[in-house]
Amino acid sequence: MNKTYTVQGMTCQHCVMSVTEEVSDIAGVEKVDVDLATGRLTVTAPEIDDAAVAAAVSEAGYALAAPGDLGIRPA
Repeated sequence: MNKTYTVQGMTCQHCVMSVTEEVSDIAGVEKVDVDLATGRLTVTAPEIDDAAVAAAVSEAGYALAAPGDLGIRPA
């Protein structure tokens, strides 16, 4: 399963690495792809916990767009 989110506040490759590292630490996550230009974060895992993704992005110092729907976009 893939889910794509929009991350706010990333401005450099270090931002991308921070988000990638934090989200990769979520149990069950198989792949993380972060696109700096679009702010898109795509997570691949058998099951994806949106709250865990939001918490990991927050831990990295950023936020998901549209907090009401966690910024979730179809993959």
